[in-house]
Amino acid sequence: MNYKNNVFNHHGHFGEYGGRYVPELLVPIMDELKDAFFAATKDKDFLKELKEGYQSFIGRPSPLVPLNNLTKMLGGAQIYYKNEGLNHTGAHKINHCLGQCMLAKQMGKKRVIAETGAGQHGLATATMCAKMNLECTVYMGKKDYDRQRPNVFYMEQLGAEVIPVMEGGQILRDAINAALRDLISNPDNTHYLLGTVCGPHPYPVMNAYFQKIIGKEVKKQIPNKPDYLVACVGGGSNAMGLFYEFLNDSSVNLIGVEAGGKGVGGNKHAARFEGGTPGVAEGFKSYFLQNKDGQLRETHSISAGLDYSGIGPQMAYLKDSGRIKFTYATDKEVLSAYQTLARSEGIFAALESCHAVVEAIKLAPTLPKSKTLVIGGSGRGDKDLFIVTKELNDKKFEEFLSSYK
Repeated sequence: MNYKNNVFNHHGHFGEYGGRYVPELLVPIMDELKDAFFAATKDKDFLKELKEGYQSFIGRPSPLVPLNNLTKMLGGAQIYYKNEGLNHTGAHKINHCLGQCMLAKQMGKKRVIAETGAGQHGLATATMCAKMNLECTVYMGKKDYDRQRPNVFYMEQLGAEVIPVMEGGQILRDAINAALRDLISNPDNTHYLLGTVCGPHPYPVMNAYFQKIIGKEVKKQIPNKPDYLVACVGGGSNAMGLFYEFLNDSSVNLIGVEAGGKGVGGNKHAARFEGGTPGVAEGFKSYFLQNKDGQLRETHSISAGLDYSGIGPQMAYLKDSGRIKFTYATDKEVLSAYQTLARSEGIFAALESCHAVVEAIKLAPTLPKSKTLVIGGSGRGDKDLFIVTKELNDKKFEEFLSSYK
């Protein structure tokens, strides 16, 4: 099956998922964006500028790091880490922020709005807006606004207005809703820079296109073809970026790792394929964690970027088709993986990325040494300093903070 064609198409449906479920006022805005995007994919000047931006501003290619110490410790497959945390702004998010800000300029937009959870997408958006002289507003759930304070500070220093969203659970889904309301109120001069492969068409296709550079680089960097690719999945932009180039090669196993939170037996998690059902929300059809009335359910994850009740429609299609296997990692496992990776390889990974590390630690020892496994390192752990020190009960860090009160 040609999975690549099925997840990159002009109509925005992936099996029964995807689509464009938006108010009538937003239809011409989505049409304008769709037309501009697909034209850009054939525009040699646009593609040249995109390539130059990847290299000279983002700092691509990001390194594929052999985790020799971890491999030796586990005693199985050879493990590699695709370190997107070494991109400018510290995560994979800037890949699609570059592309979308270029489109915004091309469409004559003067203002960009975005949602963010962990703050990495917001930081990347604010960075590209500063670079391209665009006005920037970022919506952030109040819960995330408080727990990711360093990124809020950086966004504001870049000139962005960061608005804490007080409604609902005060997390990513509420920030998305606030951004959509803004777009409805300001349809002419504003581009909504949605931060993952969710939302109405063309966002899933468009962000997958800008993120597929990750897997394209892995193909060139790895000595032999990978046997396993493992990535964390919130909305799915990091995973789609890593997986896309390998979708049509059935010999490459693809594994997505969701947020198991406090355990999937209750409501303190964000594992959509463990407790979710198909539905329509925020402009697209996919799997969502919903209550009995069909309303989006509260979620929990130690990682703000995975604390979301929905998943990208391409991910839902690829899961149902059997092309991607999904599992989950709990908060406790993630903290352990965070420490293991730091102490064995000197890498502080984002808590989101550590979900994939959990699965790699479980899987690698069960595989022959001849197999290779690539972890999608979606970002670095700087932003999680306050969360991790609190979870690990680091009294010295508390004393350090109190000295500045």
